[in-house]
Amino acid sequence: MSYIVSILILITCILLVLIVLVQNSKGGGLSSSFASSNQVMGVRKTTDFLEKATWTLAGVLIVLCLASTAISTQGSGDVKETISTKKAEEGGAAPAAPTPAPTSTPAPTPAPTGN
Repeated sequence: MSYIVSILILITCILLVLIVLVQNSKGGGLSSSFASSNQVMGVRKTTDFLEKATWTLAGVLIVLCLASTAISTQGSGDVKETISTKKAEEGGAAPAAPTPAPTSTPAPTPAPTGN
């Protein structure tokens, strides 16, 4: 199931990138290629369509990401139970910190005398 959601997220991202690249940051974009305003899909309608498509794809992407997170956390419940079961079997206490190994320090050497 997670593979299907991942593929849908990828397709949505590609479509969103293409829609955003078609738009012009100054409001022209694809709609600037229409010379006449008497066409069926005029300049304003194209801009509206691209804006609605962008917002729709962004919403779909958010929903798919949330669904992907929900699907991936369903399987981790078993792991949480296993960890809590192991802690209960061990007594629930954290293991004691190991004591550091004693280090040997060299004996101080006597200072040379100035005779």
